[in-house]
Amino acid sequence: MKILTLDDFDTKSKTIFLRVDMNCPIDPATLKIIETSRIRESTESLKDLEGAKVVIASHQGRVGNKDYTSMENHAKVMSEILGRKVKYVEDVIGSEAQREIKNMKDGDVIVLDNLRLCAEENYEFSPTEASKTIMVQRLSKLFDLCVLDSFPSSHRAHPSIIGFAHVLPACAGRLVEREVRKLDEIMTVAKGPHVVVLGGSKVVDRLEAIKELIQNGRADQVLLTGVIANVFLRAQGRIRSALGIKREDEVVSKAHALIGEYPDVFSVPVDIAIERGGKRIEMDVREMEKGDQILDLGPKTVEYYLKSIQSAGTVFMSGPAGFFENENFKFGTESLLKGVANSFATTIVSGGHLTAAVKRYGLSDKINLISTAGGALVLYLTGAKLPMIQALEDAATRYHSK
Repeated sequence: MKILTLDDFDTKSKTIFLRVDMNCPIDPATLKIIETSRIRESTESLKDLEGAKVVIASHQGRVGNKDYTSMENHAKVMSEILGRKVKYVEDVIGSEAQREIKNMKDGDVIVLDNLRLCAEENYEFSPTEASKTIMVQRLSKLFDLCVLDSFPSSHRAHPSIIGFAHVLPACAGRLVEREVRKLDEIMTVAKGPHVVVLGGSKVVDRLEAIKELIQNGRADQVLLTGVIANVFLRAQGRIRSALGIKREDEVVSKAHALIGEYPDVFSVPVDIAIERGGKRIEMDVREMEKGDQILDLGPKTVEYYLKSIQSAGTVFMSGPAGFFENENFKFGTESLLKGVANSFATTIVSGGHLTAAVKRYGLSDKINLISTAGGALVLYLTGAKLPMIQALEDAATRYHSK
C-alpha cells in the first residue's frame, strides 16, 4: 500500500486527531440515532491507540437537513460500546475545545461536536487551501498525528479530510486500511458482466459516478431503485409531477442525457408500492396519481432485477430500494439483498442504511465486501483518486522523504 498505517507510528502519550465517519441514520422526529454501525466501526482504531489522547471528529447530516444534529448522542453510544467514558465537547474549534484537548491525559477519548457547525467544513478545498482554514490553523498545533479513518467521507475535500493531513504526520486508521486493501483484492478478481443496483437518496453523487462506472467497464447493467429511479422515471416522462428534490431540473436533465447515451444499460421500475390508508398498495408506474410517494419496488420489478443479478459475474449494490425500515415496504430491499447474497457473483454492498439492512436480514456472511461507504465507494470503483486517499499518499511521501 502507498499509505502509512498505525503500525508506522508510536502513538503512546501522543495527542491524536482521529477523523471518523459517525454519520448515522437519525429519526427526524426525535433526533435519536436509529442505527449505530458506523459508531461501532469508528471504535476499531481505538484499540491500537490505548495510551494516547484521542480526539474524535465527525460530521452528522448536512446543514438544513433533518438529520443535522450534535454529536452528543454519538458520544453516549460510543461510551456504551467501549464500556468506558467518552467525553462529549460542545464545541469544535473554539476555546472550550482547545482547553479540553490541552487538558487531556493519556488514555482519554473525547468527541468534538458536529464538524459541520464550522462553515469551512461545508466546502471543498485544495490541500493547501484546506490547511489554511481556521479549523486546521487553530487545532493542528494541538496534535501530534492525524489518523484518517473515514472512508465514507473520503470523496470529500473538506478541511478535516485533507487539511490536517497536509500539515501533520498522517496515516490511515484500521477501517480505511482494511477497506482499501480488500477493495483492491476484489477488483483484481472481479469479472463481468458487472451489474450495479443503485438506490438511495443522494442523487447528485450517484449521477456524477454512473457514467464513470459505465465507461470503466464496472457497470454493464444498472438497475435503478429509490429516489434515483424516480429521477430516471421523470426523465422518461413516466412520472409527470415534480419530485420535490434539490436541483431537480439539473438532475433530471442529466438522467435524460445518460439514457440517450446508454439506452441499453439502465433499467427502471415498472411497478411500485405506495401507502394509502396505512396499507401497502402496489401498482404499475403508469397508474400513479399526483402526490403518490414511491416507497418500494413492486414484485414484477423485483423479479426482473433478480434475473439480472443471478446472471452477473460481479454485483455492486448501493443504497436501499425503498423505505425498508417500515415492514410494509421492506420487500424490495430484502428481496434484492437476498438475491445478491445467494448469487454466485463477487458481491459488494455499500452505504450505511444498506449495511444496516444486511445485518437485519442475517446476510453478512454471504457478502464478499460490506462497506458503510456509499458515494465514496462508487467513485473508488470508477478508478477515481479520492481526496482522502490522495492526502494519505502525499503524507506518506513526505514521511519517507525526511
